[in-house]
Amino acid sequence: MLRELVIRNFAIIDRLEVSLKPGFNILTGETGAGKSIIIDAVGLLIGGRARPEVIRAGTDEATVEGLFDIAGLTEVKRQLEASGFEVADELTVKRVISREGKNRIFINGSIARLGQLQDISRRLVNIYGQHEHQLLQKPEAHLNFLDHFAGLQQQRRACADCHAGVKALRDELEQLEQGERDRQQRLDFLRFQRQEIAAAALRPGEDEELEQERKLLKHGEKLSQATGGGYESLYGGANSVCEIVSRLAGELENLAEIDPLLGTLAETLRSSQYSLEDVALQLRDFSSRLSFEPGRQNEVEERLARIGQLKRKYAPTVEGILERLQQVEAELDRLEHADSRREELAGQLRQAEARLRELGQDLSARRRRAAEKMARAVERELADLAMPGSRFEVHFFDLDEPGPRGLERIEFYLSTNPGEDPKPLAWIASGGELSRIMLALKQVAPEADGVSTLVFDEVDAGIGGEAASAVGRKLKKVARGLQVLCITHLPQVAAFGDNHYRVEKMVDGGRTFTAMVALGDETRVREMARMLGGDRVTERTLEHAREMIEAVAREKDDGT
Repeated sequence: MLRELVIRNFAIIDRLEVSLKPGFNILTGETGAGKSIIIDAVGLLIGGRARPEVIRAGTDEATVEGLFDIAGLTEVKRQLEASGFEVADELTVKRVISREGKNRIFINGSIARLGQLQDISRRLVNIYGQHEHQLLQKPEAHLNFLDHFAGLQQQRRACADCHAGVKALRDELEQLEQGERDRQQRLDFLRFQRQEIAAAALRPGEDEELEQERKLLKHGEKLSQATGGGYESLYGGANSVCEIVSRLAGELENLAEIDPLLGTLAETLRSSQYSLEDVALQLRDFSSRLSFEPGRQNEVEERLARIGQLKRKYAPTVEGILERLQQVEAELDRLEHADSRREELAGQLRQAEARLRELGQDLSARRRRAAEKMARAVERELADLAMPGSRFEVHFFDLDEPGPRGLERIEFYLSTNPGEDPKPLAWIASGGELSRIMLALKQVAPEADGVSTLVFDEVDAGIGGEAASAVGRKLKKVARGLQVLCITHLPQVAAFGDNHYRVEKMVDGGRTFTAMVALGDETRVREMARMLGGDRVTERTLEHAREMIEAVAREKDDGT
């Protein structure tokens, strides 16, 4: 819902700020006051073309800002999030038009592209009249009206889901078939990689162990001398360090009765003796592990060189090489079984295509049964809207192959004059007729376009009397749960409004200005009296205006 509208330096509008409400909003005013200019400004908020000639004379740029309430519009929020914009229960859109051509768009304060605005706003506002955003002139939108009229949303979703499955199967099958030419070459390459890695019989951490062994082998003689000689000096040889320490500790133990201090020193020597013996034994064990096998160092170097070669080709670590082996084996399995997978996919595709055709045929049958009912319902609505004798038809056109929306596209055809064959809607309908046709469609399929704000311009063109009242009554019905903005010149339509705004044109200092004023009870009566009697507002026209408003209120009270 459009809650706030701010327009600056746009055509004859200097500055206009207005708060809009839910329900049926009426815009009235004298011819040339700027009502359609306001609708043009709203059109910019939903992606209309920005032209420099709309900039007010004497200024460099025009701006239009809108604040929308999107609390219940989950699809709009999803699109905002997907496009990287801030998401909240309110949406702000700002268009800036510059004489220099540097036009800018802002969505929730962030710079946006025109395409992004159009994608998001198509679920916010529809404008019906002589404007670019005319849903009925887009045949691809007609199917939504028929499906909503017939209550086919569930069947259509099933068809769309099945079509998505068919497409996924076709894509995978196509990838397999496109890769067939290179499959054998790829198989040979992968088999070579598997054989090369597997033949190496790598173990996790093997390279680190070999690096350590290489150091030991490289310095084997020094290590042997140090560890073997150390063992002999500490423990194994004659008059070793441990033997000397043991002998001295024994002498001190014998003298401990003379002085207890000597006993303490003896204990310290015994502890040192045991520590030295432990070191000596470890040196012996280390020395025994030293290998002096002929050629072992060459073996280690060769093994490390082979591992290094594999690292350069496949991964920087042994663990990475082994992981690559797993990947190769998995891809080999897939490629070696490609034929069976292709047959499996082909079978699944045949079943899915048959199911899609079945769903499409059921959807088509339901649509064709509903189309005649819808056409008669629209014709009855058009007769109430001063278009008696109109013929409305739904034409079906088969698609070359099933699509996500079924087996066909449809287009609305209309004849407004008896004896003439119906023609495509966009070819023959005027702006006022399009607005009334849309109003008729909104009666029979209220939720088909899925937007929260509807703008009707010229919906009352060429009608009056009871037909005008019917238009007002139907617009009020459409506005239940939605926001409707309607420009009208007819008091019979204005009487049904929930909120009434007067668009006024003023001249000040030789400049023309436009304002939009929310009317209260008495000012609304005077505006409707002006619409009834022109510039001369009399007691009679005032009374007539009150009677019209009260009559509509009684209809509401009666539930009619």
